[in-house]
Amino acid sequence: MTEPTIESRMADLDGLRMHYVIAGEGPLLVLLHGWPQSSYCWRRLIPALAGRFTVVAPDLRGYGRTDKPVAGYDKRTMAADIRALARSLGHSTLVLAGHDRGARVAHRYALDHPGEVERLVVMDIIPTREMWRRFDMTTGLASGTWHWTFHLQPDLPERLAGQDVRGYLGYFFEKWTVQRSRLEVEEYVRAFEQPGALRAGFEDYRASFPYDAEHDDADYNAGRRLEMPVLALWGAAGLPSRVPVLDIWRDYALDVRGAEIPECGHFLAEEQPDAVLAHLWNFLLPR
Repeated sequence: MTEPTIESRMADLDGLRMHYVIAGEGPLLVLLHGWPQSSYCWRRLIPALAGRFTVVAPDLRGYGRTDKPVAGYDKRTMAADIRALARSLGHSTLVLAGHDRGARVAHRYALDHPGEVERLVVMDIIPTREMWRRFDMTTGLASGTWHWTFHLQPDLPERLAGQDVRGYLGYFFEKWTVQRSRLEVEEYVRAFEQPGALRAGFEDYRASFPYDAEHDDADYNAGRRLEMPVLALWGAAGLPSRVPVLDIWRDYALDVRGAEIPECGHFLAEEQPDAVLAHLWNFLLPR
C-alpha cells in the first residue's frame, strides 16, 4: 500500500497565518494538538487515518509555525480559527479529535457549532469547567495540574521558563510520560524557543479563567450538552487517571464511550499510537 502524501501548507485566516499538514481524501478529520506540542505530535496516526479521511493537523494559534498574536486565546476564538480553516478547505462538517488544550478547543467548537461536528474525540482531559470545580491541593499535587495556576500568572512564567526552555518543557515530558523515548522532545523545544511561542502557550492557559470558564458555565447552566457521539481516551498514568473520566463526561454529553490506554502517560498519540488508532477506528468506522 502506498504511503499517503503529507503536505505542509499555510492558510491565511482573516490575517492569522496558520500552518497545517494535510493528507488523504474523504470526510474531514481535524486533529488538534495540546501544550507543549504542535501538529507534529500526530505524525504516527496521520498515514493510517489518511486512508479513509482527509486528515488535517494544524498548529493552533500561537503554536508551531502558526502566527503568535498577543490575543485571541480563549477557546471560542481558537475554535473559530479551526472552523475558518475547515471552511477554507471546502468542508462544512467534520470529525474533531483533540488532545490536551486542543481537546478543549474541540469541545468548544462542538458546543458552538453542534450541527457541524459529526463525532468528537477528547484525549486525556476532563472538561475545563470540571478542572476548576475539582481543583484543590490534592488534585493540584497528585495529578500534576499545579501548572494551571502558575501559567495564569502574568509575565512570570515567561521570565522564569524563558531562562531554560529545554529544562522547563523537559520537566513535563519527563513527569507526564510512561514511554518517554517515543517523544521527539527536541522538536517541541525548538518550536517553543521561537519568539513569542512561550508567551502564546501561557496565554492559552490564561484564557482558561475567566473567559473559558464563563463560556463553559453559561453553556452548562443553559442545559447545553454535546449531542454527537463522544469518545474519551486517557492514559493509565495520564493527568485525569485519578478521576471518573467517563462519569464526568456523561454530565456534559449524551453519548459517551471511552477507554483507558495501558502503559501510557499524557501523550497518547506518541506513547501508544497503535492502541489509540484501534480505538479511533472502532469509533470512527462503527460496524
